[in-house]
Amino acid sequence: MSVDQQDIHRDAVVADTHNDLLMAVSARPPRLWASFFREQWLPQLVEGGVDVQVLPVFIDDAYRPEGALRQTLRMIECAHVLAEGNADAVRICHDGAQIDEALALGKIALVLAMESMPGIDETVELISTVHRLGVRVASIAHWGRTALADGSGQDGTGSRLTSHGVEALQEMERLGMIFDVSHLGASGVGHVLELATRPVIATHSSARALRDHHRNLTDDQLRAIAAGGGVICVNFLAAFLTMDARAATVDHLVDHIEHIAGVAGIDHVGLGPDFMREVHLDLTPPCCEGFSYSEIDAMAAIPGLEGPRGLPLVTESLLKHGFSDDEIVKIVGGNVMRLFRAELGQGRR
Repeated sequence: MSVDQQDIHRDAVVADTHNDLLMAVSARPPRLWASFFREQWLPQLVEGGVDVQVLPVFIDDAYRPEGALRQTLRMIECAHVLAEGNADAVRICHDGAQIDEALALGKIALVLAMESMPGIDETVELISTVHRLGVRVASIAHWGRTALADGSGQDGTGSRLTSHGVEALQEMERLGMIFDVSHLGASGVGHVLELATRPVIATHSSARALRDHHRNLTDDQLRAIAAGGGVICVNFLAAFLTMDARAATVDHLVDHIEHIAGVAGIDHVGLGPDFMREVHLDLTPPCCEGFSYSEIDAMAAIPGLEGPRGLPLVTESLLKHGFSDDEIVKIVGGNVMRLFRAELGQGRR
């Protein structure tokens, strides 16, 4: 990477909208949460130039349904503990102003998110509870069916949001939380875009036109998200970029970025890496040998982009593909920051 390329990446605000590192950190005893984050994850974030890190709370199937809420609260607590134990380097932020304050102090801004909301389900009033605890971004489904909506793995049902799902969307908009459409079934995405009065985000979704997988978004969905002012953050997971996941390269990733920028506009694309391999290798080996997930090769990663320290490679490749400096600044974090500044914490009471 040349000096000029390093300068662009260093000077830009780099925002990663999906890193499941809380899964790995919370798997340790609570007394180790802060130190494990500092030793294992903080150096990677710093080396990768990450300025804003969205931390999703994802609940494994083993905790569902009975233990889902307990584990949700435990992971949120883990986020606060690791932030308090590394207050010199990171800060949990609730709105755009707090993110800007953290960046001005040279700290990484952490934004709490929820992936699917198991444990809340139809008890929509608990969305206000997790909002009080700092959650600012959330989705309402994963691969399967929830009390709020069907995930993309259930696309064959053609289902829209349930009545409770509609309530959840309305409550999130009232509170100033950003609705995440990643993992939501196709009909559910359409339903959300019909009802939403505020911009939405896809925290980790790629282009279906390039890789026909239900986890990716169609061109019509990309246009509709952009029309509402939202941002689509490209998933780096190799299996969602190309059919031959083990042969994926950074060029495949940039192809998806380029396609989404071409369809939705350069102001509506960001980065949602989803470093699944890195997270699962961090979860008490040998639990993850030969790991696969829902018929995809989740352990296949783009060489050099197995974890956050590889993010400068994205900037380098974007330059090689002819993106301008200003366009790169938007892609690697500028567009997400525009959305966060405008929407986070802007509730309607």
